[in-house]
Amino acid sequence: MALASLDDYFPDWKEREALAEAMIPIIGTLYRRNVVTYCYGQPLHNQSVLEIMQTHRFVRQVAHNELSEFESFPILEVMAKLDLGPSHVDVGKLASDYMNRNGDEPDLSVLDFTEQACKEVIGRHVKPLTKPQDVVLYGFGRIGRLLARLLIEKTGGGDQLRLRAVVIRKSSEGDLEKRAELLRRDSVHGPFQGTIRTDQKNNCIIANGNVIQLIHADNPGEIDYTACGIDHAIVIDNTGVWRDTEGLAQHLESKGVERVLLTAPGKGAVKDYVSGINSSELNESEKIISAASCTTNAIVPVLKAMNDQFGINHGHVETVHAYTPDQNLTDNYHKKNRRGRGAALNMVITETGASSAIVKLLPELEGKITGNAIRVPTPNVSLAILNLTLTNETNSKDVNDHLRHMALHSALQRQINFTESMEVVSSDFIGDRHACIVDSGATIVDGNRAVVYVWYDNEYGYSCQVVRIVQKWAGISYPLIPNDVSETGF
Repeated sequence: MALASLDDYFPDWKEREALAEAMIPIIGTLYRRNVVTYCYGQPLHNQSVLEIMQTHRFVRQVAHNELSEFESFPILEVMAKLDLGPSHVDVGKLASDYMNRNGDEPDLSVLDFTEQACKEVIGRHVKPLTKPQDVVLYGFGRIGRLLARLLIEKTGGGDQLRLRAVVIRKSSEGDLEKRAELLRRDSVHGPFQGTIRTDQKNNCIIANGNVIQLIHADNPGEIDYTACGIDHAIVIDNTGVWRDTEGLAQHLESKGVERVLLTAPGKGAVKDYVSGINSSELNESEKIISAASCTTNAIVPVLKAMNDQFGINHGHVETVHAYTPDQNLTDNYHKKNRRGRGAALNMVITETGASSAIVKLLPELEGKITGNAIRVPTPNVSLAILNLTLTNETNSKDVNDHLRHMALHSALQRQINFTESMEVVSSDFIGDRHACIVDSGATIVDGNRAVVYVWYDNEYGYSCQVVRIVQKWAGISYPLIPNDVSETGF
């Protein structure tokens, strides 16, 4: 929509705001029918008016198109009237497609276009799963609580993943209330979006209507989950205590457990999976898997994108990582070198297993990637610097254009995000659901040498990747509209 004068800006804003307000009940109604809406891969459900407007603005900046609420709202209006079955629909891409089609076919109505685009799922009421998948969180630390938030948010119509229990060691008589408070408020990620209350009699947390049993146990193999009505559960072990097959197999000794997922790099025969990279290889016969590390999830999608397009002869990954609970807050003994020094006071050089994990996921890069890490005094969001020697010479524009395309139109659009802003800093990416965000303004290319800067929320973005793996492993699959990517996600 072209603006005629400066006086048009405020009325234009108010019109867009009104349309965004009108979108929210439509998006919510569709979501409860398991029709999940996006705008160029950015989720629209559970978003505020301003967040929806910001998403449209982001797309205009990154995709370099004229998409606005004026274009997307009519598509949503029609979708609400259609008998759509469970699906993931990218409203932003449909609106852009309609704008392009309408230029050539001016008589094409929004109704006819949307019906044609969504014909695959009109009247197709196939549930994502025949029965909901029970999920148990073993551990309730930084990652565990974010996984809880995401699983609660993803309840949808109740036919997908259901968080049934959290397992912890008993600490005190006020354990239940304290755990609920930690879920309710977070110093980094802000308040829980919804309502939380506790049931002392049944030792449960009720979050947005989801009943989550708090189970106390000292080891993974001593629990009878069936006593809580939990069966065939996927246990997400986010403690990091056990990382090999022998240790994690203890979970399978508990009644009601079917499979185990580790939120850390696996050791020995435990296979690492990264959503969007090798998640299509997942199958139900596997009993123990790993979701790899936050850094592996962040760098592998970009390395794959760069290697597929330009080839990588050699590379070094330097991770500038937020400090973690593994480090000491003040100087004290630690079994690992340097990690005993105060995390909030120092930059700490340490090792990373990401370089070896890369080879497991991208064997074509074997012997080509090295890595190291520096822990820095920030609580969240990290930065990976990919210093690459490419097979083919190129330039920064071609590299950025390729990575922008991967972020918007490829099977890695849930994993790779993209920014053009020259003013972004780490805190701007708190809560980003992608595995990583390419900082295009920092890209350096000189012939066959390239340096790519990749941000990632090492807590929230990683947790989103974990949930994507669980969804895939549980067999949750949605038709995608438009079908221009091959991986489902959120």
